[in-house]
Amino acid sequence: MKTLLFSLFVFFLSTFSNQAAAQINFADSSNTEQLYVIKRHDGVEYIGKILIDNARELLIETENLGQIYLPKSEIKSITRIINKKDIINGEYQQDGPFTTRYTFTTNALPIKKGENYAMINLYGPEVHFAMSDKFSLGVMSSWIVSPMLLAGKYTINTKNEKINFSLGTLMGTSGYLNNFRGYGGLHFANVTFGSRMNNVTLAGGYAYLQPGSKNRLDAEGTYYSEDQYFYSYERITSPLIKGPIFSIAGITKVGARASFVFDSMIGVFSQTDSKRTSTAITPTVENDFNSYQHVVTHYENKTTALFVMPGMRFQSTERRAFQVSLAGVSVFGWASNEGGSYNFSFPIPMCSWFFKF
Repeated sequence: MKTLLFSLFVFFLSTFSNQAAAQINFADSSNTEQLYVIKRHDGVEYIGKILIDNARELLIETENLGQIYLPKSEIKSITRIINKKDIINGEYQQDGPFTTRYTFTTNALPIKKGENYAMINLYGPEVHFAMSDKFSLGVMSSWIVSPMLLAGKYTINTKNEKINFSLGTLMGTSGYLNNFRGYGGLHFANVTFGSRMNNVTLAGGYAYLQPGSKNRLDAEGTYYSEDQYFYSYERITSPLIKGPIFSIAGITKVGARASFVFDSMIGVFSQTDSKRTSTAITPTVENDFNSYQHVVTHYENKTTALFVMPGMRFQSTERRAFQVSLAGVSVFGWASNEGGSYNFSFPIPMCSWFFKF
């Protein structure tokens, strides 16, 4: 698995370098006059300079086809190209708030002020707002409105526009599930190398979860009963599930409307559990019936969970995108008291719809 993640990391770095080179070459070869993207109603797009614009038609000059007359009735939209580096292999790549997101994790790039977005997936909706050019807040939930999460991210820019850092947090409650007793959080930091179109992100953080279950953990100690059945005289609150989480994620353009997205997380979690050992006590003169001694000890259950989520994103317009991921989860666990272990894997279908507003 380490070899797989390292290979994917190298793939993203090499792809990003190739794409960046293509961007620079195109920008250097173009002139300094304003370029536009002219889109027809049938979906055909042209990139070029507008030479003539009157009530009936446009005359544009493209790099590959030369001068073209387009009737105004055939034109759906005209978009000014702010940055020529967004043109790769003759196609305009649209920017937007979706470029800050992979499948589950985010990169260190900020949501631009005024470019809020919502995401809907099979499990629930979420919405994210740009409070400033560096700070964003979001709300995430399921379709039954529980649990609920509050997300926040602050971007730290550097002098190199291709290197950005961010600090983020997720804080949540179980909501009406378990009567609001459950809570959890994930606090992280990440660094992103690359542009909005092609980048790689490394992240690390710490997560914890209090399920809020009615079942409570038996306290350590020695207990006695007159029969072999154990009745806990003292209980403590269910312990936290906690541990570090690390991530490697990235995105790279494979066309003007399509991007390959890779997301992954690996977490090592621990939770305290209890073990009971019961021993019969031989009757004595003072005690003419059997009694039992119950010794409760604590030990750590450890679980490693690996999420691997490759997918494709298709951005039809500046305001909409669709993403599908072939996500899988593998869980490996062991108990320190007896050395027992277990492992299992299962798929998670992931389809997401992005909307800019």
